Amino acid sequence: MSGLVVVGVDGSASSLAAVEAAAREARLRGAGLRLVHAFVWPAMHAPLGPSALGPPEGGLRNMVDRLVAEAVERARAVAPEVEVGHVVVTGEPLTALEAQSRAAELVVVGCRGMGGFVGLLVGSTAVHLVAHGRCPVLVVREQPLLDGPIVLGVDGSAAGQKAVDFAFSEAALRNAPLVALHTWTTWNAPMPAPQDPSVPYANPPGALAEEEERLLSEALAGHRERHPGVVVEHRVVHGGTREALIEASRSAQLVVVGARGRGGFAGLLLGSVSQALLHHAHCPVVVVRGTGERH
Repeated sequence: MSGLVVVGVDGSASSLAAVEAAAREARLRGAGLRLVHAFVWPAMHAPLGPSALGPPEGGLRNMVDRLVAEAVERARAVAPEVEVGHVVVTGEPLTALEAQSRAAELVVVGCRGMGGFVGLLVGSTAVHLVAHGRCPVLVVREQPLLDGPIVLGVDGSAAGQKAVDFAFSEAALRNAPLVALHTWTTWNAPMPAPQDPSVPYANPPGALAEEEERLLSEALAGHRERHPGVVVEHRVVHGGTREALIEASRSAQLVVVGARGRGGFAGLLLGSVSQALLHHAHCPVVVVRGTGERH
């Protein structure tokens, strides 16, 4: 066992889908799988055993044991060769999973749990973990296309390099092609130096696009050599980042992005692109926090 994948379990259909995804991830990595359920009722001093008037198999504790056992059975059905463990932690799911992320190489959660409000597209646990977790977080949305590519959002920022590392490793593990997608507009692209210094704002047609192609190539430099078996498609799109990545997710098995890009405001832990994908992507999303980002 070379690592640990952690998955949050609460008995919801979303969390059971996350358990299946986590089991597949653990199998790919040769890692162990730990199912975590945060049990809030003891902290509220609620009775855990069955009611005197109810059946002996009733009660909160028995309910928790049943939902965890169902999740363990689901994981073993998907990946019988994976070592599966489980823990029941007293406390809030947000705090419990953030603590578990310190020892994990990947945390997996469903996009919404049992406590989700009608109308919300993604739950608070997923958003909190993406912003505060100590390792990459995989949020399971729609069922992935298992033969689709890995889509990587590239913005050229230093913080985004860990997402590039993760995406190449994941593509190698899955034997999947990698689509490295970079977007730009005339408002956010840096102006390239003009060929004629006497005409400071005149650049030949296509110069901005060429600069963005170069930025993408530089962001991927060295990774193709370390992962020679990964087939990489460079995709530079003139348009909005959120729209392009959401559209690309329709045919992907996974989308990988950094938590914050080069347009992020100081003090924000989660950027608008990663938040948009959590809410609207058509496949699972992995958000990777960059080195030096505040916890």
